[in-house]
Amino acid sequence: MRGFAIIVCLCAVLAGAVLPAKAGPTLVFDARSGRVLHAEDATAPWFPASLTKLMTAYLTFRAIRDGRLTADSRIVNSELARSQPPSKIGLPLGATISVDQALRILIVKSANDVAVMLAEAVSGTLDGFVAEMNAVAAELGMSGSHFVNPHGLPDPGQVTTARDLGLLTAAIIRDFPQYDDLFSLPGVKLGKRYMRSHNPLLGKFEGADGMKTGYICASGYNIVARATRGKRSVVAVVLGAPNGKERKETTETLLEQGFQDAWLKSAFARKLADLKSETAPGERPFHMGPTVCAGRYRGAADAYVVDEARQRDAEARQAEASAAGNPMIDGGDENDTPEPPEPPMPTLRPQR
Repeated sequence: MRGFAIIVCLCAVLAGAVLPAKAGPTLVFDARSGRVLHAEDATAPWFPASLTKLMTAYLTFRAIRDGRLTADSRIVNSELARSQPPSKIGLPLGATISVDQALRILIVKSANDVAVMLAEAVSGTLDGFVAEMNAVAAELGMSGSHFVNPHGLPDPGQVTTARDLGLLTAAIIRDFPQYDDLFSLPGVKLGKRYMRSHNPLLGKFEGADGMKTGYICASGYNIVARATRGKRSVVAVVLGAPNGKERKETTETLLEQGFQDAWLKSAFARKLADLKSETAPGERPFHMGPTVCAGRYRGAADAYVVDEARQRDAEARQAEASAAGNPMIDGGDENDTPEPPEPPMPTLRPQR
């Protein structure tokens, strides 16, 4: 009886825990069991932004597994890839990099041109890759998701949910554990340029071991973050934070509570696939533009357009860098409060 009373008290304490209230949909689950530890509007439609690149990476992993590519395969910077808005690495037309390099840059730098390069290498054409994205999303049970591009740049048809991102993340962890280290890289070097990860938790939150951030005006500040302590691994999905600081703090709070709750909740909680949609048919994602991009947001007619001033500035930097013989650029950085750059690190070796 005493043990039962303790459990009841603990449940009451955990149920009354204060959660951050300044983000959109949120989700926390045990990475190994798939048990849901927390869910708030987890089936509400949302713009994924660069979290889209988790699907691009997953399809690339599958292509390598199936023998369609290897880590050493060279992929080409086509005219279509070269034309993508920042964030990008800005390689010359026809230049090549390895699939291994591309995956690292995709996750660390969140480069849109590299996302298209990988898409064309995996499926032959961009349209073919998008069709494959949607087919695999259906296969994974991502019933609230639809993709129209491999990078997450603004488009009204590019939609997902926190639940679906959880299913995708769980599939990456389950199917391709050999790529775990890819998501925890603090940075990557290509040529003379060092690119730092946008993930604000790496090296700062106990056990943080990666995944991916995303940001456009429409989505606000998104993140899928994982942390591991001992034998416990917890994943948090945070969508629609109003700024990078709130995204970081919300994610840390949810992960910390996930570790505290997991031992008790995981035995009784639902699995990700059991979360049922509470969204009305045809409901559109909430648009964060007026909150996140105040002063630059021009209303619904401009809802899905990349911020033009930011893009022009980034492309100007790209032109200057290219003229100087160093095409790497930082336009479109997802961190709104950048930190001083870390010292360069040795060129990373391909993983076998």
